[in-house]
Amino acid sequence: MPGVTQEQIAAARRMSAIEFLQKYRPNSLVKSSARGEYQLAEHDSFKINAKSSLWHWKSRDIGGKSALNYLIYVEGVPFVEAVRLLCEESPGYVPTPHEQVERKRPSFRLPPIAENCDRITRYLLGRGISNAVIQYCIERKILYESAEYHNCVFLGKNAQGVPKYAALRGIYDYGKPFKREAPGSNKAYGFCISPRKDSSTVAVFEAAIDAMAEMTLCGSMANKWRLSLGGISASEKEPPALQEFLQQHPEIRTIELRLDNDSPGRMASAHIQKIYADHYQMLDLPPCLEGGDYADVAKNNLMARTAAHRAAACR
Repeated sequence: MPGVTQEQIAAARRMSAIEFLQKYRPNSLVKSSARGEYQLAEHDSFKINAKSSLWHWKSRDIGGKSALNYLIYVEGVPFVEAVRLLCEESPGYVPTPHEQVERKRPSFRLPPIAENCDRITRYLLGRGISNAVIQYCIERKILYESAEYHNCVFLGKNAQGVPKYAALRGIYDYGKPFKREAPGSNKAYGFCISPRKDSSTVAVFEAAIDAMAEMTLCGSMANKWRLSLGGISASEKEPPALQEFLQQHPEIRTIELRLDNDSPGRMASAHIQKIYADHYQMLDLPPCLEGGDYADVAKNNLMARTAAHRAAACR
C-alpha cells in the first residue's frame, strides 16, 4: 500500500477516539460506573472518558486520545491503513476481533515475590479482611506481596495450578488506588478461593478483594468456591473466568452472583443470569450497601467496630 502524506496524518489525528467510537462503533460503547466514562462491550478493561476522549486499555497498559492511536493499538490496524481509514471516514471497515488482538498479548510476567507478606497483611486488615482469610489465601499461594512496590498480587491459576493471571492492587493511597493486571494476564483464569471441603456452589465477584471480604463477612464458615471475574462486561459472551471455571468444575449446581450494587453490576448480573439460568440455580446476592461492593461493606463494618470500641473506652 502506498504511503500517506503528512497532511493526511495530521487530518487523521484530528478525530478523537470517542468521536470515532460514537460514530462507527456505537454498539460497542457501554456506560461504566464513573460519570462520563465508557468501556468496550468486547473488552471490559478498556475505559474511555467521553469529555477528554482519553482512553486506557488496562490489560495491555496502553492508552491515548486520538482515533488513530485507538485503531493502531486496540484494533490492530496498520498505521497507513488507519490513516487512510480516518481520512476517508469509511464506516464499512470491519475491525479485527478482540479475540485476535488478545492472542498477541505479551508474555505473562509476575512481579518478584517479597520476603514476607507483612505489608499487604496490614493493608488488608485495614480494609476489614480477617487475618484468617488473608492467611488462607497466602497458604494456598493465590496471594502474595510484590518485592518492589509491595502491591497485593492476586493470582489466577489453570487446572494444573500454574499461574496465568494476576491482578495487582496498591496498598498506598496516592489519591487514586493503583489497580492493574500483570502483563500477559489471561482473564480466563480468575482469582479463586477454594472451599475447605467439596462444594457444588460458586460465588462470583468483580474483584479479588470482594471475594475475600465476603468470606470474612461469612466468618469463613460458608463452604463454597469464590471466583473473581477480574472486572465485568456487558458483552453477549460468557465471562471468560466463569466459563473456564464451570468447564473445570462440572460438579457446580449453584451460582451466587455477588457483583457490585451499582448500575454496571446490576446489568452484568442480569446478563449472566440469562446465560446460565437454564443449567444452574442462580442466586442474585448483591451487597446491602447501595452503590458499593463487598469490600466496602467489610471496611464499613471494621470502622463501626473501631468506633464502638473507642466509645466504650471513653465511658
